[in-house]
Amino acid sequence: MKTRKLGSGGLEVSALGLGCMGLTFGYGTATPENEAITLIRTAYESGITFFDTAEAYSQGGNEVLLGKAVKPFRDKVVIATKFGFTDGDASKGQDSRPERIRQVAENSLRFLGTDYIDLFYQHRVDTNVPIEEVAGTIQDLINEGKIKHWGLSEAGADTIRRAHAVTPVAALQSEYSMFFRDAEKEIIPLLEELEIGFVPFSPLGKGFLTGAINEQTKFDPTDFRNIVPRFSEENRKANQALVDLLQAIAAEKGATPAQIALAWLLYQKPFIAPIPGTTKLHRLQENIGGASLELSANDLNEIKQSLDTIEIVGARYPEHLMNRVGK
Repeated sequence: MKTRKLGSGGLEVSALGLGCMGLTFGYGTATPENEAITLIRTAYESGITFFDTAEAYSQGGNEVLLGKAVKPFRDKVVIATKFGFTDGDASKGQDSRPERIRQVAENSLRFLGTDYIDLFYQHRVDTNVPIEEVAGTIQDLINEGKIKHWGLSEAGADTIRRAHAVTPVAALQSEYSMFFRDAEKEIIPLLEELEIGFVPFSPLGKGFLTGAINEQTKFDPTDFRNIVPRFSEENRKANQALVDLLQAIAAEKGATPAQIALAWLLYQKPFIAPIPGTTKLHRLQENIGGASLELSANDLNEIKQSLDTIEIVGARYPEHLMNRVGK
């Protein structure tokens, strides 16, 4: 698989990464450990060298799983993890005090079974701690060799600019896909200006863009999508037009809707490296196929024109989570 550079500090990753959250957290029952390890190792053998986890995914449990899986080839991969929630629990709100950042770094090093973190993100901006203070703490951790690069997640333009002025930011991780294109307005131009990489999470619209979800779909009771307005039954029905478009393009290209969605993302900018997550080996291979799919300038223009005519219905987060993004 081809690689991409994130930021100006030499961080190189596979064009597609693997989001590991869903293996233990957020989408129903956790994947059995042996199956999850097989999936992660298969991803590596297939060319993926970029793996994403976080303290908040099972309070370190996801990190432990990833650490076990990549142990035989740790020095050949880039591990991204995150700090920023009270007690590592997203339901308790943000905590990016310097002492907490340090504690999370030490915990993550232990959970991952490594002596350095390649990419350490602030999971959500903590409005009670100046971003300059956060960036300064990160610089200390870089100087100590505990982390190599740092990033922000779901941060707003002003915060990104202020953080970058203190300690250069390698990457921003935020939601971006055909299903949610807000980043195109202000964030992507800013990242291009500052030479910051962009790591889109939910690049397949939390599964919607695969075509495997429709208005009849029933989610596991613990599945996060149950509380997402965009995934209400009526909104899934209303948003089917986007899936219909993807399916038509996929049929024309001899590909799948997921592959078209990922290829489209990769063609947007050379500094974009999406991290689709999956628990299934066949979906993993399908996603990897999207990284080599070719789209012409004419294809991209036609897709853009079609996307601009489709109105997506429903918020991407419930109201109580919307106040954590774009800060």
